[in-house]
Amino acid sequence: MPQYIFVYLGGEFPTTPEESQKHLEHYQQWLNALGERVVSAAIPFKDTHTVQADGTATPGSTSAMSGLSIIRSASMDEALAAAKSCPFLEINGVLEISEMVEMNGPTGDQGGDAN
Repeated sequence: MPQYIFVYLGGEFPTTPEESQKHLEHYQQWLNALGERVVSAAIPFKDTHTVQADGTATPGSTSAMSGLSIIRSASMDEALAAAKSCPFLEINGVLEISEMVEMNGPTGDQGGDAN
């Protein structure tokens, strides 16, 4: 079954412990509803740095990406349906969904264009 990456962008994170707990409970309910389709529930990011082509590195991000999840779905439509019920949207976050391309061989060479 194909795997889809859910990239979390932006969001207005809860400001009180009670709001945080409520959001976490909604998120756990959402994950539980997805069941065994969840490959990686959540990978939050911190201490992001950006490396430029000239080799310089600066603290911060050029995007608002704050984490990701990996979900198995039969189709993009099914993945989108799961994304539309994600509690991250309740805190004004945005999700980008992409099908992950399986690469063959030790160097990832498929013998053609992966796009």
